[in-house]
Amino acid sequence: MMLMKRIAALLAFAGLVLGVTACNTVAGAGADVKAAGGAVEKAADKAKTY
Repeated sequence: MMLMKRIAALLAFAGLVLGVTACNTVAGAGADVKAAGGAVEKAADKAKTY
């Protein structure tokens, strides 16, 4: 019974760690996409002929 509680606690902790890591990864990806969009916008402004 004690072993099952330890395993459950370990799995819960691992899930928490993965969840926090995933949030940081998604936030970083969002920042990268935003930066790429800014670069595309600047290139488009430079290409305007008027």
